[in-house]
Amino acid sequence: MPADATITRGERMLALRRSREAASHPFFRGGFRPFFFGGPIWAVIAIALWLCSLNGKLSLPTAIDPLAWHRHEMLFGFVGAAVAGFMLTAIPNWTGRLPIAGWPLAGLFGLWAAGRVAMLLSGDLGLLVAAIVDVGFFIALAILAAREVLLANNRNLPVVGLILLFGGADALDYLCISGILPSADLGWQLALSIIVILISLIGGRIIPSFTRNWLAKQKFAGRMPTQPGRFDAAVIAITAFALLFWISGPDGLPIGIVLIVAAALQAVRLYRWRGFWSWRDPLLLILHVGYSWVPIGLALCGCSVAGWLPRSAAIHALTAGAMTTMIVAVMSRASLGHTGRELRASRGTVIAYVLLTLGAVMRVAASLHLLDYSLGLEVAGAAWAAALLLFLVVYTPILWSPRVQGGRG
Repeated sequence: MPADATITRGERMLALRRSREAASHPFFRGGFRPFFFGGPIWAVIAIALWLCSLNGKLSLPTAIDPLAWHRHEMLFGFVGAAVAGFMLTAIPNWTGRLPIAGWPLAGLFGLWAAGRVAMLLSGDLGLLVAAIVDVGFFIALAILAAREVLLANNRNLPVVGLILLFGGADALDYLCISGILPSADLGWQLALSIIVILISLIGGRIIPSFTRNWLAKQKFAGRMPTQPGRFDAAVIAITAFALLFWISGPDGLPIGIVLIVAAALQAVRLYRWRGFWSWRDPLLLILHVGYSWVPIGLALCGCSVAGWLPRSAAIHALTAGAMTTMIVAVMSRASLGHTGRELRASRGTVIAYVLLTLGAVMRVAASLHLLDYSLGLEVAGAAWAAALLLFLVVYTPILWSPRVQGGRG
């Protein structure tokens, strides 16, 4: 009797999810749809507000200074949406369960959007309200993800744990920017480190796998990309320790050397994936380009900690370079694949990739004073925003439309 009851309850839940998905608008039939749409829109709005504030054209209605708001919203707003979209799309593949859809997905997306509004209007609403809504989103996302993974007895629970840790970093950032904690950098440094580790973990799975599959279709006769193994695990562990030292330790040459060693190992790891053979497939090549910013950013971070280069160059290599490029690369590929469309980059997609790379290069170059700082900042911001707008032009019809010829979402 207990076994029959369990089966019946499972069947009821499966039927409920199927009916909820069927009754929903296509926009709410897969986690990637609302979050891959909302994240880029908010990023464009946030970067425009930040640049206007920087130029003295408007005053932001936030309770914190514009730089802290800009940094927070890029990490926990834009990147947070991308993480949510990826996790809600990947979990059904990991577990074999139906995706979260319908009103639960709409509610989660609404909670994320409410966090953005609350933080922007925190000058009137207060930081406590913004923190409760914003951090609450990551807690809700982690609970939903953990439930799916645990019910399927899946091995990806540590990845879910990183989401909860990311929410903790968000809470820590509120404590830092409100002055409760003495360090102003602890929260965003922890968040940045978590995203670098997530890129290392997830990128280390999908990039060599996608590259191997593509090379096999091209009947490539050379050495294939290596599959994740002990070397990859060691590189991720060393990178995690290096970032932990960066967060907690004082600046100096020893920590700088550890970060540079991690960068060198990440570069070797990237080389083993044979990305230089994928230049004919933009959807694949951009994954390698995005990941290449990880060793570049870690090396610049090591140099900045050692006192040789400005910290801003390292931060923007990891954010405007690694994070944004990998996010757009995954969003474009997943939006096509999970709606049953051909995995082929349109002209608009390729132009967006070029603009993203140009924006990242210009932003890092401006921080290194290789060109006029104000000009570099404006050109980088314009290129970055144009890339995301172009992504929206190309992919909004896809994200709002039903799937075609199979594919989840």
